[in-house]
Amino acid sequence: MTDDLRPLRTFGRIKSRPIKPRQAALMDTLLPRIRLPETPFDPRALAPEAREVWLEIGFGGGEHLAAQAERAPDILFLGAEPFLNGVASALRHVDERGLANVRLHAGDARALMAALPDASLDRIVILFPDPWPKARHHKRRLVQDDFVAEAVRLLKPGGRLRFATDWADYADWALRRLSASPHLAWLAETADDWRTPPADHVTTRYEEKRLGDCAPIWLEFERTAA
Repeated sequence: MTDDLRPLRTFGRIKSRPIKPRQAALMDTLLPRIRLPETPFDPRALAPEAREVWLEIGFGGGEHLAAQAERAPDILFLGAEPFLNGVASALRHVDERGLANVRLHAGDARALMAALPDASLDRIVILFPDPWPKARHHKRRLVQDDFVAEAVRLLKPGGRLRFATDWADYADWALRRLSASPHLAWLAETADDWRTPPADHVTTRYEEKRLGDCAPIWLEFERTAA
């Protein structure tokens, strides 16, 4: 089987503890209504009135995604998460806040990205992805050269990519690969730019646990016109 035909493999857990009854009900009722298509589609067709389209990759329990969507109802938020307990949690947030501008993909973000057209996103957000700290597992990390190329394809000129991690080695890893792209410009000018959360960031409970080996590091890149 060639690389192009090899199916995507999602590493890590897909489900752990039993999903709570209310959230399980939302998986049956709400998710089908806001689930993203599995075939190629234009996100603008889902919400023609949306001012921008953002994609959050690995939204965890959906706290950040829901808070951003509530703050900006004129933006369409796409979210991808393979962990079903996280999807169920996000559905609860969407339901409780009455959010009409969120669409979800319960699966690997790379499959969703492959279904999107060129220059269809205004922002890509990746917050605290699994660091896979052991060297033999680095190939499992989300940020790889092919992922960066796909992100570049999807971002509009002037679009932003935000990456955050609390693992120093993953920050170095991601910075090297993102900086290697001639189509992405790192926006940091001083050390505070990668040490301080962006003004529009929403802190989550996971972030507050400080499970990594360093304080959070924030990398913000902009898609260049060329």
